[in-house]
Amino acid sequence: MTPEELSARLARGDPTAILDVRDRDEFEAWRVDGPAVTATQIPAIRFTQAEIRGTVSELTAGFEDAPSPVVVVCAEGRSSAHVAELLSEAGVPAENLETGMDGWARVYRARELPVGTADATVLQYDRPSSGCLAYLVVAGDEAVVVDPLRAFAGRYVEDARERGAEVVAAVDTHVHADHVSGVSAVAERTGATVVLPAGATDRGLDFDARLVADGETISVGDAELVAVHAPGHTTEMTAFRLGDLLFAGDSLFLESVARPDLEDGDEGAPDAARRLHATLTERYGEFTDDTRVAPAHYGPRTVPDGSGAYVAELGALRDRLGALSMDEAAFVSFVCSDMPPRPANYERIIETNLGRDSLSDEEAFEVELGPNNCAATSEA
Repeated sequence: MTPEELSARLARGDPTAILDVRDRDEFEAWRVDGPAVTATQIPAIRFTQAEIRGTVSELTAGFEDAPSPVVVVCAEGRSSAHVAELLSEAGVPAENLETGMDGWARVYRARELPVGTADATVLQYDRPSSGCLAYLVVAGDEAVVVDPLRAFAGRYVEDARERGAEVVAAVDTHVHADHVSGVSAVAERTGATVVLPAGATDRGLDFDARLVADGETISVGDAELVAVHAPGHTTEMTAFRLGDLLFAGDSLFLESVARPDLEDGDEGAPDAARRLHATLTERYGEFTDDTRVAPAHYGPRTVPDGSGAYVAELGALRDRLGALSMDEAAFVSFVCSDMPPRPANYERIIETNLGRDSLSDEEAFEVELGPNNCAATSEA
């Protein structure tokens, strides 16, 4: 099974049994996951030992009633291929995930979002291995990419050109901590303007960019993206409005709210949480319930809408997420008490995204592998 085929299967919501044959610590840190996934970890060495002893059937017993086929996963698709053969020989239909987790990290899907009042086309990009979301806005012969990933910089340019447009701006909503930004890579390919929130300079930004403050606009054809300063996750975090669509970055997700500790650590988290509470209740309180939130990330258990997109009306989130109705003290306590592990290599990723460290393309791909972990909790 190719990573793309697995992605399509999960997007359809097909029940899927994953057998991960990597070591336990690798499985715990990052794995194929989703609402329809049942994942089991058994290291490949145990299957090798069982093959020698003739006891493979003891390891396969738990998969007799699993959804078929069992998808066997390792780092690069080699040891898992052998395990898949052993399962099949034991009577358990199984398929190897070709190229393993490395290939899974290269899957990148795109879908078109309805835009409503804005005269533009919007594509939402989805990296299922990490839950990272990016956006391409096309209006006339111009395009803007929001929160691009460096690993897929060429994809945005190609997709814009297929629609008769050139990318004129590459925008980050904030200094990302979970993936290497693609704003500079897109600009190198196209001559596009790099756009960052004005507060990025206070974070130590070390390269030239257009800095936008609250209320300023980015033009794309006849449409405009309006900057909405939305601090909390970071001090410079800025969302962008396009008609009724809000590119919320890492301020608000579909199943949770942002974590507040990636800029100033645990010590600064309470103050950041208070800023986030003001963003969500006061600043976003200015927006009507039919404003559609398009976040920069989603969690492994987040269910997309009927079209497969990760977008929801603000009113639905106000009803769904209890954190949005908490008073400040309760909110701060809630978001600071149950945060997941910080993203892998987050400090080096931040330094790279500020332009104060450099990584080769291969290094950049390696340091960002894993879940995004940008939400405060799995549910809010």
